[in-house]
Amino acid sequence: MSNRKGPILITGGSGFIGSHVIDRLLDAGDRRVINLDKLTYAGTDLLRDAPGTQYRFVQGDVADQTLVQELLKEEAIEQIVHLAAETHVDRSIDGPSPFFRSNALGTFSLLESVRAYLSSRPTHLAQNFRLLNISTDEVYGSIAAPEMTSESAPFQPGSPYSATKAAADHFVGTYYNTYGLPCLTIRASNTFGPRQFPEKLIPLMTLFALEGRKLPIYGDGQQVRDWLHVNDHVEAVLRVLAVGRVGQVYNVGGGNLLSNLQLVTYIVDLVHEFRRQASFEGDCPVPAEVEFVADRPGHDARYALNCNKIRAELGWAPQTAFLRGLRETIAWYAKNRDWTSRVLAHGQYNLDRLGNV
Repeated sequence: MSNRKGPILITGGSGFIGSHVIDRLLDAGDRRVINLDKLTYAGTDLLRDAPGTQYRFVQGDVADQTLVQELLKEEAIEQIVHLAAETHVDRSIDGPSPFFRSNALGTFSLLESVRAYLSSRPTHLAQNFRLLNISTDEVYGSIAAPEMTSESAPFQPGSPYSATKAAADHFVGTYYNTYGLPCLTIRASNTFGPRQFPEKLIPLMTLFALEGRKLPIYGDGQQVRDWLHVNDHVEAVLRVLAVGRVGQVYNVGGGNLLSNLQLVTYIVDLVHEFRRQASFEGDCPVPAEVEFVADRPGHDARYALNCNKIRAELGWAPQTAFLRGLRETIAWYAKNRDWTSRVLAHGQYNLDRLGNV
């Protein structure tokens, strides 16, 4: 990998994936990490205290160009991982405006800030700069089986969320083509692991199962997703940032294609397994059965990524076996009820369904 170890800016570093990226960077201990986060409902209680001068948290909006440009210059930033985004599809159905402001306008503003910053930097420093945009497989829209989506597939976003992420990707690509900004993009599949805000499918179903509640399944539950453990996602981020080709897009998937019904069945089975362990006795009710509910409007049927490019070019491949990662994730939520209570209270979210038009 590259030996570049200059200051790195993580936008959205207090969110689920961003906090894990920061953990990995601080564990390495060889560079200064700057976390810029607005601290919306899902960005709470994920900040890590770091001794010395290796870590700095700045509360602010990535769309604030004055703030971002000052931060880039003050810290002499050499790399950016752009994770700041609104990400929950159901919320985007209820209210798309925050998604446009954060995902599309926020990315545009960041690119403008970077363009201004690099214009003031010496040429050799600007050439070593990297901006890694973290996107989603949802920009490709629903993919008919048995097809797998390559990076060159056309965009067919099916929700306000994915439309704003597609817009962000287009901005990133055009700023590379037009202005020569050294940008790269990852399009990742559904990511899971500890510390994910409980509106997302795996933590939500886990909490319902742990509480003995019925587990609501949209439609017939046959929608297919590819599940990627957060540790593997983080490794892909660091690999692409270090040795990815500027201007390129890399699909990042876990290779775990499951229907939502299959996934929820696994969760129920694992919670039953925990109930049989002495440490969980009396604290884990019997999971209820699934309950089929009205489907999400415009629900994409299947996402499936072809990840041959990142495997061949960068040697990346997921290392976390799905069931092991899911078992460890469920155990984390079972053992960290206090954390869940705090983030739910901060986010003013009571586990009710969103996006039910």
